[in-house]
Amino acid sequence: MCNPNLTYTLFSNTELFQNDDEDDDDSGTAYFNLDMAGTRLQRAERIGDASLPDTFQTNELLYYERFKAYQDYMLGDCKTSEVKAFTADYLEKVLEPCDWQAQWCTDVFDVLVEVVDVNYKELKAQVKLVVPLQCETRGCELTEEAMNTLLEATLQKVPLQELRAVFDESGDFDQTALALEHLRFFYKHIWRQWDDEDEDDDFDYFVRCVEPRLRLFYDILEDRVPAGLVAEYYSLLARCSQKFQEFSSLRNGISSDSESELDNVSMVEGLRMYEQMEALKRKLRIMENPLLRYVLGYKVNSGQQSCRAKGPRASGGRMVHVVSVSTTVSQLQGLMADKLGPKFSGEEFEVQFHSEPLLAVSACYEGDVVIILPGHYNVTSSISIPDSISVEGFGLPDEVVIEKKNKGDSFVESTGADVKISNVKFIQHDAIEGILCVRQGKLEMENCVLQCETTGVIVRTSGHLTMNMCDLYGSKGAGVEIYPGSVCSMVGNGIHHCKEGILIKDFADELDTMPKITMVNNVIHNNEGYGVILVKPSDAEENVRNKEEKNWKYEQLDKEEGEDWMKGEGKLQVDVPVIVVDDCSVKEPVSYSSCYVVPPEFTEGNDAIKRELVATSAKKQRLQKSRLKELGVTKADDNLLSQEMFVSIQDNQFRRNGMGSFGTFLY
Repeated sequence: MCNPNLTYTLFSNTELFQNDDEDDDDSGTAYFNLDMAGTRLQRAERIGDASLPDTFQTNELLYYERFKAYQDYMLGDCKTSEVKAFTADYLEKVLEPCDWQAQWCTDVFDVLVEVVDVNYKELKAQVKLVVPLQCETRGCELTEEAMNTLLEATLQKVPLQELRAVFDESGDFDQTALALEHLRFFYKHIWRQWDDEDEDDDFDYFVRCVEPRLRLFYDILEDRVPAGLVAEYYSLLARCSQKFQEFSSLRNGISSDSESELDNVSMVEGLRMYEQMEALKRKLRIMENPLLRYVLGYKVNSGQQSCRAKGPRASGGRMVHVVSVSTTVSQLQGLMADKLGPKFSGEEFEVQFHSEPLLAVSACYEGDVVIILPGHYNVTSSISIPDSISVEGFGLPDEVVIEKKNKGDSFVESTGADVKISNVKFIQHDAIEGILCVRQGKLEMENCVLQCETTGVIVRTSGHLTMNMCDLYGSKGAGVEIYPGSVCSMVGNGIHHCKEGILIKDFADELDTMPKITMVNNVIHNNEGYGVILVKPSDAEENVRNKEEKNWKYEQLDKEEGEDWMKGEGKLQVDVPVIVVDDCSVKEPVSYSSCYVVPPEFTEGNDAIKRELVATSAKKQRLQKSRLKELGVTKADDNLLSQEMFVSIQDNQFRRNGMGSFGTFLY
C-alpha cells in the first residue's frame, strides 16, 4: 500500500499541483493530502469483452501535466546517459512494489496478472497469472496453460510499459497508474533508440529532446501542424529507425581486431550508413524544434497539392458564377450595368447563382469568373483554386467578407496557372499553413484585406504572387513567407501587426533556386520582430556543408562586396543581376509609386535588404562551384551556375517594427 510518509507524488488533477504556488520553498513536489480519500483519476471502461476489470484513465493528460512530470519528477536535468537511472529512481519512489493487479497488454492479448515484485533498473515487473484466467485475445486463442508457459519463458517478468493498473477507488494506486502512463508515453513518443549514442551527452536531455518532442506531439494532436509535415515527420522517423537497426547490425558484425577485406568493406558501408542516419536525425531535429519547423518546414512539405485542375469546359463555354445569399433588385441592376453587361455579354458566357463562395469556386472550370456580392460569408473548409479563374468582390473589401472559423491546413490555396482575386476581405481562424498559400502557378491579388490569426500569405517554391494595394495584418508568424524558387511582387501594400513582416526563407543550399523579389512602395510597420527577415545558415552549418573550405571567413567579405557593388565600385565577381528601381526619376512607370519626401530612417531598410540578398547569393554560387570541384569539374560553365535573382526593392517604408527594419535568422 501507499507509504504515508512518501511526499513524492504526482496526479493529473490540477488541484494536486496547488502547493507549487502556495509554498515558495517547495522544489516542485506536490504533497499528498491524506485527509482527501478516494481516487482523483477517472475509470477507463473497457469496450467489448467485460471479463477484464477496468483500468485507470491516464492517456488523456494535458501537455503541462506531462511536462511537469518529466521535468520535476522523472528526468529533471539529467544527461542522456543518465535517463535510465533517473527513471528507475523515479519509479522506485512512486510505484507500489507488490500486491497490485494490472492488465498485461500486448498486440495479441490483454490478460489480468498480479505484480509480486518490481525490478526498477530493468524496468520490469515480476508477475503471476490471476486464476481463473481473465483475458481478451486478438486473432488467437489462449489457455491458462499456454499463458503460464509464456510467463515461464520470460522468467515471470514483463516490461512495465505493458502494464495498466486495475482501477481502484481508494486512491492508493493513483501514483502507480500515473507512473506507468508516464513511462509508457516516454518510451513510445519521446525516447529514440539512438538517443543512447548521442554525442551531446553534456547537455540537459529534457531541454534538448523531451520538451521539443513533447510540444510536437501535442501540436500534432491539436491540429497545429500541416498534415503533409506530419506525414513526412513520421516517414522520416521510420526511415531513421530502420537505418539505425541496419547500422547497429552491421556494426555488431565487425570484429574490432580484424583486418580482413570483408570487414574493411563493411566499415566503409557503415560510415556511409552513419552519414545517412545523421542526415535523417538532423531533419528530425529541425521538425521537432518549433521555431526551425516554422522557418524551414518547406524543405519537406513543399510538394503538396490538394486537387487537380479541370481545364476548360468540353463545350468551350465560360460561366459567370454570382454569389449571394440574397440580393435586391437594385443590386442586380447595378451588377448588370457595371459588370455583366459590359464584360460578359458574349454568347460564350452563362450565369449561375450560388449561395456560398466555396460552392462557386468548386464549380469553376478554366476561364470562369466568380463575382461575390456584398455580404458576410462563413466557410467551413479550405478554398482550393486549381484552375485559372477570377474571383471578384462586387464592392469594397469590407463589404465582401469571407470568414473561416474551423481548423484546417490552409484557408485559400491556389495552384492555378493564372488566378486573380480582388476586392475581397478574408478573415482567418486556426488555419495551420496560412490565410493564403500559393503552392504553384500565378496568383494576382489586388485591393484585398487579409485579417490573419495564425499565419499569413505563403509563396511556395514554383509559386508566383503579385500582391498590389492589399492590407495584411494579425499574423502570429510572418505576414508574407517567400520560399526559394518563388516569384513575389508586392507593390503598395500595408503589412503590419504581425510577428514578422516578410520572411525570406533560406535559399543558400545549392539545390535551391533563388527567389525573384519585387518590393516597391510597401509600408511595413508595427510588427513585433523585423520588418523583413532573411533565414540563412550559421557559420557552423556552412562549415558542415563545405568541409574543405572555411566558409565562415566569407561572411564579412560578402557583406563588404555587396556594399561595394551597391556603391558602383564593381568588386563583386559573381554574376547576380540585380535590377534596382530608381527614385522618382525612374523612366519606366512603376504602379502605385509616390514621390513625396519620406524621412530617411523609414527607408534605410531597402539598401540593407539588397546588400544581404546580394551577399547570400554570392556565397551560394561559391558553394556551387566548390561542389562541382568536388565532382572533378574544374572549369564550371557560368551559364549553368547563373540563377538570376531580379531584385526590385525601393521606396518601402519601415516604421515602428520591434527589432528594426531588417534582420537575419541564423540556424
